[in-house]
Amino acid sequence: MSHLDKQKVIASVPQKGFFGHPKGLFTLFFTEFWERFSYYGMRAILLFYMYYEVSKGGLGLPENLALAIMSIYGSLVYMSGIIGGWLADRVFGTSKAVFYGGVFIMLGHIVLAIPGNVPLFFTSMVLIVLGTGLLKPNVSCVVGDLYSEEDNRRDAGFSIFYMGINLGGLISPLIVGSVGTEIDFHLGFSLAAIGMFIGLLTFLLTRKKNLGLAGTYPLNPLNATEKKRLSIMFTSAAIIIALFVAFGLYTNVLTLPVFIGLIGILGFVIPTIYFVVMYRSNKTSATEKSRILAYIPLFLAAVMFWAIQEQGSTILASYADKRTELSIAGINLSPALFQSLNPLFVILLAPVFAWLWVKLGAKQPSIPRKFSFGLLFAGLSFLVMLVPAYLSGGTGLVSPLWLVLSYFIVVLGELCLSPVGLSATTKLAPAAFSAQTMSLWFLSNAAGQAVNAQIVQFYRVETEVVYFGVIGGLAIVLGIILYLLTPFIRKFMQGVH
Repeated sequence: MSHLDKQKVIASVPQKGFFGHPKGLFTLFFTEFWERFSYYGMRAILLFYMYYEVSKGGLGLPENLALAIMSIYGSLVYMSGIIGGWLADRVFGTSKAVFYGGVFIMLGHIVLAIPGNVPLFFTSMVLIVLGTGLLKPNVSCVVGDLYSEEDNRRDAGFSIFYMGINLGGLISPLIVGSVGTEIDFHLGFSLAAIGMFIGLLTFLLTRKKNLGLAGTYPLNPLNATEKKRLSIMFTSAAIIIALFVAFGLYTNVLTLPVFIGLIGILGFVIPTIYFVVMYRSNKTSATEKSRILAYIPLFLAAVMFWAIQEQGSTILASYADKRTELSIAGINLSPALFQSLNPLFVILLAPVFAWLWVKLGAKQPSIPRKFSFGLLFAGLSFLVMLVPAYLSGGTGLVSPLWLVLSYFIVVLGELCLSPVGLSATTKLAPAAFSAQTMSLWFLSNAAGQAVNAQIVQFYRVETEVVYFGVIGGLAIVLGIILYLLTPFIRKFMQGVH
């Protein structure tokens, strides 16, 4: 029996044990819970750590630069999933990729916990970027391995898994965010490192019993010749990149603005290459090629959605810090606490959406229609921010309820698009590119944040109306276009609904 056949056995017989789902969902649920605890806890204070003055424990970077770095960091986190997906598919399987990724993430947070300077900060970012690239796409891919293609619990299972992500995201800003902003940033980063350590323990202690063979073997392993050739290619590429970076830094050609621009370009070039390679591969069947074509408009819709949703940790985080009334009834709120709103609403609404999709069954909206709803809600979440911008006239502090409303609306869109996108990716992916297609899904987030790195620098208090209005309006227009194109897209999905 081949490695691929062994892994298919896992999903051949419906299993129950975790809320009516396979026991392996428990392992993946809590592994992702602690990984997201560490990531979102760190992210809740990272922007403030960058632009707060040194006297307040920060790095003292200009705010616009900090906003751009935050977006580029987020883009690189998801872009690194390319490496993680490829290694999982071709070298050591998704299960080992999840573990190795967790180790890198924990080390990155440990480095952040050490009081230091900007070079130490960027060192931690590199470790976290590499670790998340290994863990993030592959843990989602293993979730897909738990279900057969015909199992109607798949979408609901991903929604439950998505709750684990957001439980970690809910708790961490309350703990890490409060400790980081009120006591010490580095103590907050230490708590993030501890969270990832607990996640690693959970995975190690329950993996064998609950996951069995799922994710154990690479689906498309390298042969001896390929290993030798690729080893030479990777070594050569690493040397060339190192020399290029060294030369760029020495001559001052490779500045931070230039680097931000390069990432913006790569955010779209890399997905394009992925689509072309998978489509032209002789390992991709005619049906799978048709599904790849159907996946392209969904990918572009996701890029637009994430470009808005991810500004919750940049523009809206800064808005919470500088434009929002944080003293209510004698209680002073930390601006980091607003980062808990998104996961809070997901936790409250994810069971409702999971129940709704199961209840509707075959009558539920198709995947493209769900994506179009996601874009419409995302655009509306920005349009509501026009009201406080108009009422305040750019002066004074506004009620925090406007931020609450904006986060709530974008979550409605997120639940129409994100867990559905994860599930759709596992359905539409070519068999030989399973984990790599999941990496491609996360590249939609990378592309969205690469766009953000360019546009967040144009945000000013005096441009709030134009900023929120143009971006929100564009999302709504694209959502309407996708809705109208749904019948055409479904023809290319070849039986996937």
